[in-house]
Amino acid sequence: QVQLVESGGGLVQAGNSLRLSCAASGRTFSNYAMGWFRQAPGKEREFVATINWSGVDTSYADSVKGRFTITRDNAKNTVYLQMNSLKPEDTVVYYCAARPLRTSRYLAEYDYWGQGTQVTVSS
Repeated sequence: QVQLVESGGGLVQAGNSLRLSCAASGRTFSNYAMGWFRQAPGKEREFVATINWSGVDTSYADSVKGRFTITRDNAKNTVYLQMNSLKPEDTVVYYCAARPLRTSRYLAEYDYWGQGTQVTVSS
């Protein structure tokens, strides 16, 4: 089992930045690729970003490319999502997830999920 706990969400004005963190425990963190997803009320959860076990390979949704950056620190068992130039439409709950080794954009391919952290961007 891998336990994931997100933090760093909150209220921010449009155009500003926020950094989300996801702390992992339970198994060897460096064995897992990590992903960030987000979900608005009444909508499906959608892919945001993913990073492979070493941090070398990353991928982003078109809607966040150039604004968001995913990184990881295997020594701290933590993955981050740096969110810049935030927009009101980025107002959703953000979830981190883990799967073995390689990146993926697909929810069904992730084995472990955190509880989510709310991000609210005011205009």
